[in-house]
Amino acid sequence: MKKLIYSPGEPSGIGIDLIIRLANSEHWEKLKTPILTLSDSSLLKDRSKLISNRIKISNLSSPDELIKNQRGCLQNLVLSKCKNTNPGKLYKSNASYVLKNLDYGIRLAQKSNNIGLVTGPISKENIIKVDKNFTGHTERIQELTQSSDVLMLLVSNKLRVALVTTHLPLKNVASSISKSLIVNKARILNNGLRERFKITNPKITMLGLNPHAGEGGEIGKEDNEILLPAAKELRDSGINITDPISADTAFTKKILKETDAYLAMYHDQGLPVLKALSFGKATNITLGVPIVRTSVDHGVALDIAGKQGSDYSSLLEAFKCANRFIR
Repeated sequence: MKKLIYSPGEPSGIGIDLIIRLANSEHWEKLKTPILTLSDSSLLKDRSKLISNRIKISNLSSPDELIKNQRGCLQNLVLSKCKNTNPGKLYKSNASYVLKNLDYGIRLAQKSNNIGLVTGPISKENIIKVDKNFTGHTERIQELTQSSDVLMLLVSNKLRVALVTTHLPLKNVASSISKSLIVNKARILNNGLRERFKITNPKITMLGLNPHAGEGGEIGKEDNEILLPAAKELRDSGINITDPISADTAFTKKILKETDAYLAMYHDQGLPVLKALSFGKATNITLGVPIVRTSVDHGVALDIAGKQGSDYSSLLEAFKCANRFIR
């Protein structure tokens, strides 16, 4: 049986609110693939009261007990106790709980191609308090699956943006980019577009690192010395990718229409555009790993956790996307 596993992420954030709201919506039973939530029952009960959404909790002892989704009911597996279920504030005591749920979900997805992992937002700030080497979902999945390389891809119905570097300080971006890194990331992206999205000959638009893609070397030399040779090598190998183009003109209507995915050099280069066009409707996808993993396109939102108003749209899209991939 095909299954979807949901790791809600930071318990003080909205990841737990979203699954409760979604389970109470008309969309829940339309998600034909059974969904297993990894959560402390007390957290689910406490949060459902705060957001005034009643929920029936069916605690399972194994994912093998999953049945079809029923509106108003969450099928749940308790792995450990959430030390503090209060929303809106980070608690170091909850960091290990978050990691345990995430790691279990990754391991479970590794066992079968019929299992997909969907993740809620985490607080890297909080997890670093117990694991100083933690840098994010994507990197954790790469580590546990022992994948040689991994790619973060954000997808909406308007555009797709992949990242060469992810959670780095801006001052470290240029020194972290190499020709081999770009080539590896572009190959993962091309394969993902072909295999996951069934695009026969994907058109990839590469964003330049520097303003105006370096202006012929006048505004930084990386575009000429690293990005251009990477683009040539990729085209020589049969991948349909552009030379680096200026990010400030890369998202015009004409180029958007011609592009299957953008390859951005750093986190805040392409994602602001995607979120401006599609916030709450986009999905974060991990490529280059042997599991199906999707996630929401937003953070923990401590300010609205446990209150009215959180929107489950991105989580719903993440479930739909994971479901398509495992099918």
